[in-house]
Amino acid sequence: MIMKYFFALAILCCLSFTAIAQSQNPNYNKALADSLGADDYGMKQYVLAILKTGSNTTTDKDKLNQYFRGHMENIGKLVKEGKLVVAGPLGKNDKNYRGIFILNAKTVEEARKMVETDPAVQAKVFDVELYPWYGSAALPVYLDTHSIISKENP
Repeated sequence: MIMKYFFALAILCCLSFTAIAQSQNPNYNKALADSLGADDYGMKQYVLAILKTGSNTTTDKDKLNQYFRGHMENIGKLVKEGKLVVAGPLGKNDKNYRGIFILNAKTVEEARKMVETDPAVQAKVFDVELYPWYGSAALPVYLDTHSIISKENP
């Protein structure tokens, strides 16, 4: 009988702790959360793309400039379409990683179609590794702020 009492008490303590740990956010904005595709934790599924040095080793500067110009134009297009929420180069490293994208995609297959529109990827200047990534659903709205703090466009 005493064991049943302690077991019941332990369950009540755990339930009480869980209720405290999962309290409601008083600042919750349902309309904004829904518009961003947020789950109950304010998170959503994305795909992380790691761009790395590809097999194309051309040294033709005109060709490389063409690929990189197309790469930057493609980044701009994907941002305007709401498909690319983070992009940036990486510093020198021993893995030949060149940059990252966080793509507003639910699946790796969907993200693969997005990165295949990049001329530098098509030309094999970059190879791409894709991984599912779970992050804040608010990532896309930081771009609005970035557009008013950047003095120059690439």
